[in-house]
Amino acid sequence: MTKRTSAKYKIDRRMGENIWGRPKSPVNRREFGPGQHGQRRKGKMSDFGLQLRAKQKLKGYYGDLTEKQFRRIYAEAERVRGDTGENLIGLLERRLDAVVYRAKFVPTMFAARQFVNHGHVRVNGQKVNIPSYRVKEGDVIEVRNRSKQLAVLLEAVQLAERDVPDYIDADHTKMTAKFVRTPGLGDVPYPVMMEPNLVIEFYAQN
Repeated sequence: MTKRTSAKYKIDRRMGENIWGRPKSPVNRREFGPGQHGQRRKGKMSDFGLQLRAKQKLKGYYGDLTEKQFRRIYAEAERVRGDTGENLIGLLERRLDAVVYRAKFVPTMFAARQFVNHGHVRVNGQKVNIPSYRVKEGDVIEVRNRSKQLAVLLEAVQLAERDVPDYIDADHTKMTAKFVRTPGLGDVPYPVMMEPNLVIEFYAQN
């Protein structure tokens, strides 16, 4: 299991954007960066800086994946036929923790990783506790019976700040979700603009 080394809202502050669209994000109150020099006027960012920022933002969004994990996913996206950027987004959205988050079983991507890790989720009737497990089209993800009354689950279902995307068919009465299809960039409801094309450029040059 990957340990998150920084508080999740530090990622927001570093990027200067509310990358999960959460109402509690400090960026909603202070748009400048963290630290005593955070309010200094920023100069124009270099191409490398823009590419690095795009990579850190996308990597941070999915629970602050390690560089090794993220590079492995990129390498696989590059190998598969088709647009590498679209492939990258598709692979990230097929992670079990991402599907659990998208289905609104938990309030945050970080909670999704913990929820899966603690054994609350079944895929096609089998217990799976690996957040990076890759679901396939048609897979049914369900919350195990003993976990259906957990407070975190009941709270997440009521959240008005986001909807379940159409590539996941969620039933909150049964606490099940079917992964209908692999999405492209335009299908994923990111609260901020993600730029996988810049991520591809970053890895191509570094």
